[in-house]
Amino acid sequence: MDKLMDNRWFIKILALVLAVLLYSSVPHTGNSKFTDVNVPGEQTTETLSDVPVKVYYDTENLVVSGIPNTVKVKLQGPVTHIQNAKVLRNFEVYVDLTNAKIGHQTVKLKIKGLSDKLKATIKPSRVNVSIQEKITQEYNVDTEFNHNLLQEGFAAGQPVVEPNKVKITGAKNLIDRISYVKATLNVKDQINQTITQEANVQVLDRDLNKLDVEVDPGTVKVTIPVKDISKKVPIDIKQIGTPPSGVTIDSITLDKPEAVIIGSEHALKNAHVRVEVDVSKIDDNTTLDLPVIISNGITKVSPDMVKATIAVKKQDEKTISGIPLKILGESAQYSAEVNNPENVDLMVNGPSSTVEKLKAKDFNIFIDVSKLKQGDHNVKIQVEGPSEVNWELDQSSANVTIIKNNA
Repeated sequence: MDKLMDNRWFIKILALVLAVLLYSSVPHTGNSKFTDVNVPGEQTTETLSDVPVKVYYDTENLVVSGIPNTVKVKLQGPVTHIQNAKVLRNFEVYVDLTNAKIGHQTVKLKIKGLSDKLKATIKPSRVNVSIQEKITQEYNVDTEFNHNLLQEGFAAGQPVVEPNKVKITGAKNLIDRISYVKATLNVKDQINQTITQEANVQVLDRDLNKLDVEVDPGTVKVTIPVKDISKKVPIDIKQIGTPPSGVTIDSITLDKPEAVIIGSEHALKNAHVRVEVDVSKIDDNTTLDLPVIISNGITKVSPDMVKATIAVKKQDEKTISGIPLKILGESAQYSAEVNNPENVDLMVNGPSSTVEKLKAKDFNIFIDVSKLKQGDHNVKIQVEGPSEVNWELDQSSANVTIIKNNA
């Protein structure tokens, strides 16, 4: 056996016999072969929403409007193919405007990249588009913010915009409609100091509708200078009229002696405020509500009303009689003789407590003859007395004779 196994031909013959045995053990059907069996797949329908639309056109020279950003696509076909399209989104809805002319027209939306096993329906299938010439123009930027947020006593100056001009690109018909190019500040708190903010540039037509255009740059830096336009000043008190007989105004005080005024810078320089107190009918201590009167150029005052407290002194009067008339100014060269009167009567009025105590010695009644020459003269009678009272002489002048003294 060992010799047979070592024989190369024996091994070959043995292998051939085994191959024939193995072949004969497999059942055969003559010339039959493996075949595919067609089993129909499940069909379904599904609608995909928010499918983006791509537009092919000359983006450098044209502007296209009227094409929706997304559409709905209804798919019909085998479940497996629809699921694949739904997950991969490996198809494209598009509009081809590469050869379109300027103007308005209706175009059909198309789809590509979708399996040929699927049927697609696009909603909407057609759209009205406008194709316009693209132009670029430069505009100044105006600023806008809520002036009601300015704190009382503050005003906004001329805004500073950096850059103050922007380039706007869009369809010619939209560029022609531009009425406002604004940068609006988003301010919510009270404003009492200069503010600087970045603001988006908005392009609007005359009806304040936002226009679909490109703005370069889209944001600008806006600075609003804010300055104080208020000033604190004293409230002056001005008496109007004359107190009734027997009444003296002792004092007038205000519950708020100062006021804050608001106005232009020029008006604030020489501004003043006052209250006017009519004392002609004041006969006792009283309190009045009075308006604060402002000068020209002042737009607001706070407070605009104050309480004025008026204190009065009751007056009394009496006559002090027989006060001797003194002569002042006699010299060695001249002497004076009073012809009439030698004594005077004085009617005094003032606070009762003061008037009651007055006597003749409290008054100095005199005439001054220092500048008179020889002869008869009428000379004004002068009175010196307490400052808190008023007085009236029974006669205002005296008749004197100036005599030259003998040497």
